[in-house]
Amino acid sequence: MPGNRAEETQKRHDGRVRQSGYEQFQKALLDGRLRPGQLVSQRDLVAMLGLSIGALRELLPRLESEGLINVLPQRGIQIPAIDLPMIRDAFQMRAALEREAVLNAVRTLPDEVIRAQLALHREVLAQVKADPSEAVLERGQEIDTGFHALLIGATKNELIISAYDINSIRIRLIKLDRIRLSPVTLPAAFADHIAVIEALLARDPVAATAAMDRHIANARERALEI
Repeated sequence: MPGNRAEETQKRHDGRVRQSGYEQFQKALLDGRLRPGQLVSQRDLVAMLGLSIGALRELLPRLESEGLINVLPQRGIQIPAIDLPMIRDAFQMRAALEREAVLNAVRTLPDEVIRAQLALHREVLAQVKADPSEAVLERGQEIDTGFHALLIGATKNELIISAYDINSIRIRLIKLDRIRLSPVTLPAAFADHIAVIEALLARDPVAATAAMDRHIANARERALEI
């Protein structure tokens, strides 16, 4: 029994280390320490993520299976480039997941939650019109991310949530590289959101899914045209 407890304790510790390494990898992607197309060594990642070489090697299969790295024998580890196929694939996945999320939200999301989102969006739109500062744009980005996460989380479907979380890393990289919210793009994106929100309040699944489809198509086109 003592041996079993020690093994379980070690397994939990190893799991926490791998999860921490995974989160550190995401952070390195999003803060620019790892760039799309970059080639790095295992030694580079060990130093960057604060992992042992053993823990990193256990983490690599997960990162590769999620499409976040390519392991190149004798060369190193490559961060996938942001190219046209990656953009199309990421947005197609996003559209499929968020269409299901919107259909669920039409049925289940409480009115007060939907109205709170409407108020937030209108408030930020007014702020951007009055003073499109970096702080306002950053708040707009947080509300944008939070709105989509709210819809996905409301499905309470762990498979959908997990798939969305993985794909959202790719979407966030595309946004950082190509379509960060600006005084021009934020009003257009929030107008799309408001169309979705108003359809949710009307409990209209056809209008809600059509509005979400338009929103994701618009975001995809902004990414592809650059």
